Amino acid sequence: MNEDSGMDSMMGLGGEGVAEKAKDPAKTIRKLIAYLAPQRVALIFVIMLAIVSTVFAVIGPRIMGRVTTTLVDGIVAHWMGTGLLTDFRHMGNLTMILIILYIISALCNFFQEIIMARLSVKVTYELREKISEKMHRLPINYYDTRSQGEVLSRMTNDVDMISQTLSTNLTQLISSATTIVGTLVMMITISISMTAAALVVIPLSMWIMMVVLNKSHVFFSKQQEALGRLNGIVEETYSSHNVVRSYNGEQDALAKFKDANKDVRSSGWKAQFMANIVEPIFGLVGNLGYVLVTVMGGWLVVQRAITIGDVQAFIQYIQTFTYPLGEIGAAGNMLQGTIAAAERVFEFLEEEEEVPDPITSAHKDSYEGYVSFRNVRFGYSPDKIILHDFSKEVKPGQKIAIVGPTGAGKTTVVKLLMRFYELNSGKILIDGIDSTEFSRAELRQIFGMVLQDTWLYNATIMENIRYGSPHATDEEVIAAAKAAHCHKFIRTLPGGYNMILNEEASNISQGQKQLFTIARVILKNPAILILDEATSSIDTRTEVLIQGAMKELMRGRTSFVIAHRLSTIKDADVIFVMKEGDIIEQGSHEKLLEQKGFYADLYNSQFTEVA
Repeated sequence: MNEDSGMDSMMGLGGEGVAEKAKDPAKTIRKLIAYLAPQRVALIFVIMLAIVSTVFAVIGPRIMGRVTTTLVDGIVAHWMGTGLLTDFRHMGNLTMILIILYIISALCNFFQEIIMARLSVKVTYELREKISEKMHRLPINYYDTRSQGEVLSRMTNDVDMISQTLSTNLTQLISSATTIVGTLVMMITISISMTAAALVVIPLSMWIMMVVLNKSHVFFSKQQEALGRLNGIVEETYSSHNVVRSYNGEQDALAKFKDANKDVRSSGWKAQFMANIVEPIFGLVGNLGYVLVTVMGGWLVVQRAITIGDVQAFIQYIQTFTYPLGEIGAAGNMLQGTIAAAERVFEFLEEEEEVPDPITSAHKDSYEGYVSFRNVRFGYSPDKIILHDFSKEVKPGQKIAIVGPTGAGKTTVVKLLMRFYELNSGKILIDGIDSTEFSRAELRQIFGMVLQDTWLYNATIMENIRYGSPHATDEEVIAAAKAAHCHKFIRTLPGGYNMILNEEASNISQGQKQLFTIARVILKNPAILILDEATSSIDTRTEVLIQGAMKELMRGRTSFVIAHRLSTIKDADVIFVMKEGDIIEQGSHEKLLEQKGFYADLYNSQFTEVA
């Protein structure tokens, strides 16, 4: 990352907008259900297991009530002097049935959890796969307008939230709903009047649930947005830590982090508070119903309307009935966070993609390197056009140097060659073929790029040089390294070509990084070269060696060289002098100096000493 872009990205993070409520929760839920459709067989099986498990668990208290009634009737009969009438065999049979029911319920619950765990992992895996594939189909300008941490947050925090809901909250909702229905049925079979008394508290419970859910949705949505911003700040601060320290920006970066962290804390504790407040409130409401039912049940036993075992079972049912209401409320709160996360994931997956590649890609066995720009017009945004009417012909084997002040459009030209951006109008032809007729992979295979900003990844030096040429042999990699004059110092490194570069490749120097990228292009052996300040990070002695190697590499190949140091492009066949998106001068180094125009002023300014 160069210093300007690094500081700009750091400064830009402070302007993130405040998180908003999800735009359309119902639409997001429908999308999530549609996404889970391929897993419907597993989901149906889970629902069946949940129902069986819950039904068997719900029947348990009724059987236990019968055991209690049998025991109490025997004891009462004994106290009244009518003899010991307790039927222990019947009690034993009921107890055995009860144990079997609970074992079956536990087994169903066990398999239900296993299936949902596997399903959630599979869905999470597929989501991350889709996000990763989508990342490679998005246009470059998508990443130009968003922080890296914000994009990464979709793949980590948001997908994890969806996974957690599938593995835990979804089965909880199914079990809770089944428990409520089953418990209600069993309560009605015991006593309609007691059931009516128990249900008095339900409207209050539902009202509390709706209030909490409406409030919590906002907080969970803000929590996910705040996490995304925090990730963006952490990622960019870490990747730009050298720039931050060079400009004494530690305090500014820390202040941005603290502000974002406060947002996460503020939204996070509110979201968690709303998630955890449901169960104690439902517990209070349930206890009120419990007291009411206990008093009524005692009166009905005295009136001999029901048995004491039925009262015991009903009390268990009323407790069982209110508990899943609390679970549904808590799970509903978690669903709010899941909806916010899913909305962000689906928004990313529905972002507008690059123009699709043609069905049949243009392909040739070899390319001469003839490049034609015809009335090219381009701007990163419609109101800011950089190239106005760019038209030039580049013959095979020519070395084209592109010079000009910052912002003139030099780098933009090569980005358009590689089709990183789509033209507003005009055409770029390679050997007479419109670049849009190639697939992007085929087009980019024609080019080799060495940029000012190097990119290496966490792998061995051998693998980094081989990047882009996966079938190259070790001998070919070493030959490319020798041509790039980095073979000798690679041999002095621990492990040599097998030395692993860390994530930031900070265990080698900037100049060494540049040499590896040059070796990578030499290995690729492309038809057209693009060099953007390719030797800017290399010392003078090594630069002389590299210039010789690059001269051999460019022999017979069309080459585009962007240079700020004009002394490095004296031998160019043609120099394009750009200013404000147009070529204002062109010719060889000598001819441009003779014209005493803009190029001559640029060249002389680099060698004029201020008195």
